[in-house]
Amino acid sequence: MAYQIEYAYTCHIGKVRNNNEDNFWCCGESLDSENKGMSHVRSGKIKQKDFPLLAVFDGMGGESCGEMAAFLAAESCGEFYKEKKKEISEYPEEFLNELCFQMNRAVCDYGQENKINSMGTTAAILAFGADQVYSCNLGDSRIYRVSPEGQIHQLSLDHVLGGGRFGKPPLTQYLGIPEESMGLEPTITAQEAVIGTRYLICSDGITDMLTDSEIAAVLAREVPVAETAELLVEQALQKGGRDNITVILCELAEQEQNWFRKLLSYFL
Repeated sequence: MAYQIEYAYTCHIGKVRNNNEDNFWCCGESLDSENKGMSHVRSGKIKQKDFPLLAVFDGMGGESCGEMAAFLAAESCGEFYKEKKKEISEYPEEFLNELCFQMNRAVCDYGQENKINSMGTTAAILAFGADQVYSCNLGDSRIYRVSPEGQIHQLSLDHVLGGGRFGKPPLTQYLGIPEESMGLEPTITAQEAVIGTRYLICSDGITDMLTDSEIAAVLAREVPVAETAELLVEQALQKGGRDNITVILCELAEQEQNWFRKLLSYFL
């Protein structure tokens, strides 16, 4: 099935934090290691045949280690994607597993070279095949699917330990795990590509502030993805904005025909 992806993305430092430990990879765009987020929502369109990849990273670690981990993951993601993106069509799960391995190595190598023992980042990724959409995550940055009928479903799995009675529970999976200590086990799922379906990738700056029902209510509005992304950020800020906020929102749409094909179909 030929389709295109209409997408919007932004990254906000929030109302409490002094630094931004979030980053992303969205159709070739990401942030520098030291940044204060973005001033506005950006949007665009891309055809599925161009093998788009969307990803959110939420870094962790003191003394600027979190933003460096998220930056290294985004940088490694972009490098691997540019070299291997055609494998999304033929070997999507192998592509995503290898992508996570390469990003993890980039974070671990930096930590070893700089003698940093505690740095890491979550990862939440979407890749688009011809008939399937593939989600992949490590940590607690989430991926939601909203059907054309407005039903919301969390595709990602929260890799956390216990119930978090005393604050946020520690992550059991993330980028930055030394290979000798435990293996990466990303959660990978596949869903049928359906026109009108929306997908949200976000850091916990959204999910710690808004309930699933509140997120669903925003995503179900019949407004463009850029406006919807802006509304999500605004609501998270109104609820306190205690963490950095990163949002990538996309919608599957029918591929636009060029003028020649339109003319040809008219006569046929």
